Parts: sequence; C-alpha cells; structure tokens
Amino acid sequence: QVQLVESGGGLVQPGGSLRLSCVASGFTFRRTVMGWYRQAPGKECELVATISSTGGSTNYADSVKGRFTISRDNAKNTVYLQMNSLKSDDTAVYHCTRMGSMYLKGCGALDAWGQGTLVTVSS
Repeated sequence: QVQLVESGGGLVQPGGSLRLSCVASGFTFRRTVMGWYRQAPGKECELVATISSTGGSTNYADSVKGRFTISRDNAKNTVYLQMNSLKSDDTAVYHCTRMGSMYLKGCGALDAWGQGTLVTVSS
C-alpha cells in the first residue's frame, strides 16, 4: 500500500533552515507528481509546492516562493523540501503526497498515507 514517511522537522529559530524528506513506497514513484502540503491549527491547509515526475518542473505557493525548494531523487524514492529563511507563519505539520491522490479530496486525506513532520519556527 502507499506509504509516505516524512522526516526532518523540528524546532528552528526565525531565519533558520530545515530540510524535510519523504520516503515513498507502494507505487511507482518515478512516474508520479509529488507535492508538499502543510497544516497548522487555525489555518487553512496549504499546498506548498509540487514537482513533476522527473523533477523538471516545480511550482510554489506565493507564501514560500523564493524561500523553499522542492526536489526529488527517484533512485531513492524520496522527495525533499528545503526550507530557508523560515518564519513563524511556516509553523505547521508538513505532509508529502501524490498529487493525483488529492484530486477532489481535502487535506484530511493526507493522514491516510503518512504522519507528517512538525516544523516549529520560534525564538
């Protein structure tokens, strides 16, 4: 079955950096468009970034553009999210997902595939 194991979150000061990883299994990763979502209490779930199957195309939410970079290593079935210049507003649980699996679904579906990783940006 589809399994997505996120890691790399933690506590970081404003302006700091973190690199999130997501190891995928249960599907043909190299043929799959992947993305990162984030969820925080009291805030709407947000699609942060997407990346094409080969890594040749990426898209970012305006809120993270210029600060975050999504990448992937298909040989390792892993997608990454490099987060720089972190702000308190970036505090959230970050989930990776197959973008095709999110069609006509809300962010409540994310928990079906992985637990996410918590990023806390605070002084």
